[in-house]
Amino acid sequence: MAARETDRPAAQATQAEPELELLVHGVGGTTPEKMLDDPRTVRITGDDTAAVFRRADHTADAPAGQGPHSEPVQEAYVWCNLTSGDGSRALWLLLLPFMVVNLAHWMRPAADGRGRTVRFYGLLVRLAALTLTVLLVAAACEVALDLVAWQCAGVAACAHRHSWLGFLSPAATDDGWWSLPGRRLALAASVPAALTALLWYLSHRTWSAYESHRPMSRDPEPETDGSALARPGFWYGRRLVARLRAAHTAAGLLTVAAAVVTPAARFDHRSGGPAALDALSWILAAALLGCAAAVVGVVCRRGRSENRLDQQLDRHLVRRLPLGALGLLLLTVLYAGWSRPGWRSAGRLPGDPAFGGLMLAQGLLVVVLIVVAHDLYRRHPDRHAGMRGLGGPAVALLACALGGVMSGGVAQRVADWLDGTRALLDGPPVLLTWQASAIPPILAVLLAVAAHLALRTARLARAERDRVRDEHPGEPEDPSRTRAIAQARAMATLTDRAPLVIAVLAATTLLLGAAALAGALATGQPPEGAARRTYDVVQAVAETSQTLGSWLVGVGFLLFVTWARRAYRDASARRTIGILWDVGTFWPRAAHPFAPPCYAERAVPDLTWRMATWTRHTGGRLVLSGHSQGSVLAAAAAWQLTPSVRKRVALLTYGSPLERLYGRWFPAHFGPRALTALHADVACWRNLYRRTDPIGGPVRLPGDSGPQVDHEPLRDPLAYGRTPQHPLPAPILGHSDYQADPAFARERTRLLARLHPDLPGQRPVPGAPGS
Repeated sequence: MAARETDRPAAQATQAEPELELLVHGVGGTTPEKMLDDPRTVRITGDDTAAVFRRADHTADAPAGQGPHSEPVQEAYVWCNLTSGDGSRALWLLLLPFMVVNLAHWMRPAADGRGRTVRFYGLLVRLAALTLTVLLVAAACEVALDLVAWQCAGVAACAHRHSWLGFLSPAATDDGWWSLPGRRLALAASVPAALTALLWYLSHRTWSAYESHRPMSRDPEPETDGSALARPGFWYGRRLVARLRAAHTAAGLLTVAAAVVTPAARFDHRSGGPAALDALSWILAAALLGCAAAVVGVVCRRGRSENRLDQQLDRHLVRRLPLGALGLLLLTVLYAGWSRPGWRSAGRLPGDPAFGGLMLAQGLLVVVLIVVAHDLYRRHPDRHAGMRGLGGPAVALLACALGGVMSGGVAQRVADWLDGTRALLDGPPVLLTWQASAIPPILAVLLAVAAHLALRTARLARAERDRVRDEHPGEPEDPSRTRAIAQARAMATLTDRAPLVIAVLAATTLLLGAAALAGALATGQPPEGAARRTYDVVQAVAETSQTLGSWLVGVGFLLFVTWARRAYRDASARRTIGILWDVGTFWPRAAHPFAPPCYAERAVPDLTWRMATWTRHTGGRLVLSGHSQGSVLAAAAAWQLTPSVRKRVALLTYGSPLERLYGRWFPAHFGPRALTALHADVACWRNLYRRTDPIGGPVRLPGDSGPQVDHEPLRDPLAYGRTPQHPLPAPILGHSDYQADPAFARERTRLLARLHPDLPGQRPVPGAPGS
């Protein structure tokens, strides 16, 4: 049974003001027993998904927030089940392209007074996200409708090799009911339609777990130089996600309908076809275009509302748009299934123009996005921003490329599996084949970048050895110990090389995408004369790369299935998969509704409600203590507090990626001006980090006045050799166990002292850390 906290107004507080330390863990999760260093813990509030815990003795002796022996009460907020609690979360890996494009929405450069440009940036990302949904469903249509139902089932030899296709083959069933091409397409359409329904279900199922948790209602604050994370409606995107979900679901169903109706309409448009079917095809085409225009209109004009808590829902839009698309799909299925004498499946379905148009549209959107992002950056340049403000376009490009490579690889792998080595089928569209061929070159470039980083890290590790020796004068040198410390420091710097990796990968992807589009256009038009030999060599290399890419996709799929199965049985594997989403799913679903859900839409309101209610009931002050990703949640929760409550909160962050990752890649929300405003809003802030930490780092506030936020780098390990305090070798902690350093307790005590300006504090010692 959860313990109940006694309400006590501030006026009735004792002379010793209650003090609380609210701990927030980082990526990977942990247990409340480990966070509180006590085997007996009690849940104060929350549920099995996320909850606040206390030590049992603190709950019994200090219901109002005062621990025994005048120590601050500690509470642990455990949120790991939001991302890694269930084995089925492994399936979220399928939504990786959607998650990546959603990140691009939040990676825009900071901009003041450029509201229209910012909205145009968001519009471009939403349109790119829409093309990803269409691409994924179109790839499913290519596999199910074209490769299986049209090509393989229409060739007797291929259908004979796969007995489960026998009832669809005209030769095997003597022109049975399902053997007609239109009916085969109508039956196969159930596969991409089911995929669309699955995406809708996954997005809708997470509704109650995330979007339904409303933040605290409060009046909006006047516009400042702070972060948009302080706005009342930032962590409540229920209305937007519902709108986008309706639009993307309708887009997926319309894509399936278009794939079904196009081949039947092409047959009916021939001379001598039934006039009624010909007229019906034009009516269906007009209805599909009209519904598609409605979908694009919804995506274009429906943005986020952050300045207020928007609790309304567009129920008519959310229901009618997908139902209208579903109705059109059913009509196209009935139209395609009509008997057409003389219609036989031959060649491949006309998918080349569709995939080419999608790829061209994505390329144009990314180019315009680059121009807009550069315009925003040059007006307010920030030297700390990753890739000079072009991180968002680069990530959007990688999302589109990831979707294209996955689509092309899967289509080519299925075609190879159906056909074997008999060359019975025409295979997938040429563009998808060329996209599959991009996988080996991309892997080669990544290996080259990895080799470059490995050499650079080795050189840096050799240089660090001299620094490690200089930091421990008079101690006997242990070469292996020195190498281990130097290697840990050098490896930690790899995080700062992420812009190089993203830039090289984005540039390579852009070049390979252009080459794939050019190669698809040139296929089937071999030159004459001397250029023919060069053309043949390029074709041979491309075919080899396509085959290798196809097999790599197959191997990757097997690895994915193996990893997903392991996640059902192994808690550590679930935790590993959860770590992948702790960073990628921090942000709300503002661009793609089928992205994995935003856990911060539950965690941030939880923390905000706990801090606000505790300070109101007890009149006390608290230290908000966040490790790693927990420090990002802590900062977001502090921004959501009212100004009067913020002044009663001290912020202690350690191993924090606030500036090192979020400040560089999301400058509009965690840039220098936003973090400076946070420092001014809370009562006090202290940040701890180590040079061996690959994730956490200094905050580096510009023009920091008064007490400094960043502590000097903590020693890691705590002792170089054996000492009376450390008779056994001290471990290299890196990103973990910051509480083991004596500086942690010392800085927490100082923060609590600074929360009481009416009480005399300890006079800082000149030259001491933090003085």
